[in-house]
Amino acid sequence: MTDVINKNLYLVKEHVGIFKAANNYDIHDPESGEIIMECREPSLGWITKALRFTDYKSMTPFDVQIKTPNDERIVRIQRGISIFLSKVEVRDHNNELIGSFAQKLFSIGGKFDVLDHNEQVVCTLAGNWIGWDFYFRNGETTLAHVTKKWGGLGAEMFTSADNYVLEINPDIPADDNIRKLILAAVMCIDMVLKE
Repeated sequence: MTDVINKNLYLVKEHVGIFKAANNYDIHDPESGEIIMECREPSLGWITKALRFTDYKSMTPFDVQIKTPNDERIVRIQRGISIFLSKVEVRDHNNELIGSFAQKLFSIGGKFDVLDHNEQVVCTLAGNWIGWDFYFRNGETTLAHVTKKWGGLGAEMFTSADNYVLEINPDIPADDNIRKLILAAVMCIDMVLKE
């Protein structure tokens, strides 16, 4: 298994396009600017593609995979058709369930719980849409922070509104599934809450 999941800082750039149905992102190392992971939706059916250009976009299913550039899968993120609230499953490189996300009913500003494979809450994602500022918290402990406002190394990569940074708490142990769940959840913020 690759150690790319053990980094604590990632720059995420969304692929933008006028007629883009699939959700595609590149995940960069902020120190080198190198692409270290790719987030792709490789098997998008034609009906789903068509619905992505309608008001039903937020209800469409997705099957997103995060891989290294040499095609080593880190996680797979899946959701079926979403009528009311989203339930998203996260699987590891062996396609074993490692957790899920459950959207909270009547949350202001968007909120969902990140669950482990036993359906126990690992942390909660809560945020501010206006400032595009999100936190993964377990009680008073911040496990990760996602923001579009960042001035560190690699800040020159922030050329559009579709780029953001993920900072994971270095106290989270290496190779812990929480790291994979947080990374997967970040890729779903737009798909589950915003759209």
